[in-house]
This record gives sequence, C-alpha cells and structure tokens, in this order.
Amino acid sequence: MAKANAQVYRFDTLEKYTFADRFRIRLADLVFFSAISVIGRTIRWEAVGLEYLDSVEGAGKTPIFCLWHDRIFAGTYFLRGRGIVVITSQSLDGEYIARFLKRFGYGTIRGSSTRGGVRALVEMIREMRSGTPMAFTVDGPRGPRYEAKPGAVVLAKKTGNPMLPFSVECARYWTVGSWDRLQIPKPFTKARFILGRPVFVDGLSGDAGVESKRSELQHELEELVEAGRDWRAGV
Repeated sequence: MAKANAQVYRFDTLEKYTFADRFRIRLADLVFFSAISVIGRTIRWEAVGLEYLDSVEGAGKTPIFCLWHDRIFAGTYFLRGRGIVVITSQSLDGEYIARFLKRFGYGTIRGSSTRGGVRALVEMIREMRSGTPMAFTVDGPRGPRYEAKPGAVVLAKKTGNPMLPFSVECARYWTVGSWDRLQIPKPFTKARFILGRPVFVDGLSGDAGVESKRSELQHELEELVEAGRDWRAGV
C-alpha cells in the first residue's frame, strides 16, 4: 500500500496573506476548534449502523463518508482522529476551516466546484489509493440545501470505494440563519450518529449511471434524516 501524503495533515503557510488576514484566520481557527471541542465533549453519544463501516473495511475498501452540510458541527467532532481527508475551498474561509479541521486529525485538499476542482479530485483519488478515507458534505459548499452533488459519486467510480452515507441527529440544537441552517448542538444534549448502507458505483458507469447513484445517495441521506427525526421525537 502506498504511503499517505503527510502534507494534507499539515498547516499551510499563511505567507500570501496580509497581517490582518493572518490574524483573522488564526482567530477563527481557534474559535471554531474550541467551540466544537467544548460542546462535543458534553454530548451524550450513541451510534447505530457501525456494522456497515465494519463490512466496508472488512472487504478491504476505504469509505467515502457522505453527509448533509447542516450536520458538520457534530459530525466533525464524532469522526475526529480518524485521518479522514476532506475538500475545503481555496477562499479565506477555507483557510481557517482547513486549520481547525487539522486540529481534529483531519486532512484537507484545497479546491471547489469553481476553483481547483479537477486538481482536488485527482489528489483525492491518489490519497484513496494509499488507503486514506474521504468525506464529502454532498450539498456543499453553497447548496442548494439537501441536494446531493455528484462529486462523491465520481470519486467512488474512479476508486472502486463505496460511499458511506451518515447523519447526526441531536436532541437539542440551535439553528444558524445560514443557507444550510447549520445545526449547533446544545451542551449536554443526546445525539445519535447514524450510518447507512454503503453505496457502490460501477467503474464502467456512464453519465446515466452516475446520476442513478447520485439519486440513490440522495435517497439514503433523506432516509437517515427521517430516522434521526423519529429518534429525536422519542427522546
């Protein structure tokens, strides 16, 4: 097995930014890392569906974790320390996001649907060949909310690794007035991490096959959200 690229886990230099921008990046990095750490430690977690992850790893495959953008706060904490690599934008916001994610043990590859997307996909394929798990917020970075995009499907097709949809449902949370209506767990809440069944993509699939698997991923994530809401209603 090839060796993972350690650079994806290291902080990038901030030399290209002004002093004011460097200050803002470092401040935002620490604020987000501290907020997620403090609240995450108070959450009373339970997890279901972990047998799906076991089956993927037992088959010698590497998961491509997929979730909706509004659940990244709690999801980031739960999956910390696993060496998962994510794609972050090349913007100023992407810089501080990459930094606090790395504090949680994630790796990052810089790119987006508008800038550096092809290069980012090539890097993700290379990292997966070294056995590195990936993660996608499949309706990000700007929405539309709860509408899966094909990036994770294309990566699954190119690598032969399955998409592994998951959701995080918190019993109590605040909602931010952003496009995704980001959920911030309230301290000491209960939360359920829910893994769905893996979705494999045939490497020979054409455009129609990719769209079919995108729709399948969409359906699986919608089902997980409904399962989470049913759980929360009974808590």
